[in-house]
Amino acid sequence: MSKFPRNFFSGQLDRRHFFLGGLAGFGVSAIAAAAYRNFWAQPLKANAAQIPPVELDRQSIEQNGFDPMQVLRDFNYGEVIEEEGRKIRVYHLEANSTEINLNAAIKYISWNINRRVPGPTLRATEGDRLRIIFHNADGHSHTLHFHGTHPEEMDGVKPVRHGKTMVYEFDAMPYGVHLYHCHVAPVTRHIGKGLFGMFIIDPPEGRPPADEMVLVMGGYDINNDEKNELYAFNGIPNVFRDRPIPIVQNQLVRLYILNMIEFDVAVTFHIHANFFQLYRTGRTLTPNEESDVVTMGTAERHILEFAYPFTGKYMFHPHQDYIAEHGCMGFFDVLSPSEA
Repeated sequence: MSKFPRNFFSGQLDRRHFFLGGLAGFGVSAIAAAAYRNFWAQPLKANAAQIPPVELDRQSIEQNGFDPMQVLRDFNYGEVIEEEGRKIRVYHLEANSTEINLNAAIKYISWNINRRVPGPTLRATEGDRLRIIFHNADGHSHTLHFHGTHPEEMDGVKPVRHGKTMVYEFDAMPYGVHLYHCHVAPVTRHIGKGLFGMFIIDPPEGRPPADEMVLVMGGYDINNDEKNELYAFNGIPNVFRDRPIPIVQNQLVRLYILNMIEFDVAVTFHIHANFFQLYRTGRTLTPNEESDVVTMGTAERHILEFAYPFTGKYMFHPHQDYIAEHGCMGFFDVLSPSEA
């Protein structure tokens, strides 16, 4: 186990989200109900969120190629180059087949992007020019289909054969929480095997500082009966149950959540002992509603914002108990600012 020092998949420090220091100045003593109700009307007073140090599971990295805790706050902004006076964000993605350990007894051959499930969380600002260089190193044909707005030739429905490379290039729009996935039939199998990832387009004006994190929900049909036997947040079942996510008391958390579970018509996401502000598909700068549970079909995604006024460990999970009990279960470990 080691401290989380850098973005393992881009090889660059995550400039916006890791160890930026600075306390979120909401006032640790502001726990009273009235103060908590006023929380949402107050701007963040600090320049950056306080991110507690996170321990990585070296065994998971060695066996699976990634740790779900690593995926949590890993945002890939690409490499910025300039061509003919215009800046372009360049991303390198590769399809592979790799074995992952779903638990101590079950090994599973995943189809994935950059040897992790989910694939890298791509991030840009609305209006950026994006160039995604996709190489298919897997034995099956694959594509990358991006949700959002783009020309027909960039829609990612034409299969890319083994050993071939496809360059997808388009402008990032509109802002919101999107996704990408393989679109080769049967799509349920290609997505179910792990060929998907989140795609965040930030609004030009940005959003207030927060502890930002990603949870992608997925399911595993391990016996090919078109039913899922295991489920996971960020690729591996029950990781956040066994290793709770540390967050800071009274600090805004911005959770980007995506449901990529195939074969189940819909799932919910619920947090304990709290409510969240819901930004549907991330397409607004003001919340659509407040709740403690949201229902999502496959490929639905949202931004949830919340802060915990009390320290302690609090569950999050789907309210479909079978799904929760078979891998989609986790905890937030709320720490006082002095503990974080």
